[in-house]
Amino acid sequence: MTILLHSCCGPCLGGSIDILKQNVGNESVEAFWFNPNIHPYLEYRERLLSFGKLCAALDLKAIYGPVEYGLEYFLQKLNGKHGEERCAQCYRMRFEDAARTAARLNYRAFTTTLLVSPYQQHELIKEVGTKTAREFGTEFFYCDFRPGFRNTHEVARTHELYKQKYCGCIFSEFDRYKNDKKHALPPLNFF
Repeated sequence: MTILLHSCCGPCLGGSIDILKQNVGNESVEAFWFNPNIHPYLEYRERLLSFGKLCAALDLKAIYGPVEYGLEYFLQKLNGKHGEERCAQCYRMRFEDAARTAARLNYRAFTTTLLVSPYQQHELIKEVGTKTAREFGTEFFYCDFRPGFRNTHEVARTHELYKQKYCGCIFSEFDRYKNDKKHALPPLNFF
């Protein structure tokens, strides 16, 4: 049987893959890309390239959902939910495609590299993943990849991969920098 590993980027894939393989025994693992949540365009491009580069380096089969830049799709799926509830919507839009692909290809289950981050909402990921899997007739395989988080930095260095500084959506990029004095907007009299 095969597990489909939804991947948000190369470094997170690198931090997750060994832990997943240790937890699934003889089952094979294939990587999956579908991330319409990643913005802006150049961020999306860099993460897509790092995913492909690491899959090639690890000789890991890569499966791609729609790869076009998904700004309009992402905003449409959020349906005006830009606050905290956006994360559930974001997980769901990506897991729907992963679950659909896992079911179509008769894989035993799918999981996600989002589980490598200590900044992601693991309980919400489990809840959304499990519910989405049921809807598509597959299984969500929860595995805590957080022990591999430090390894994401090493993977990025070793394989010369782009390493992002926020989860991907433009809202999280704003959340990351809004309270950082170094990135504060200048006073009006600055101009």
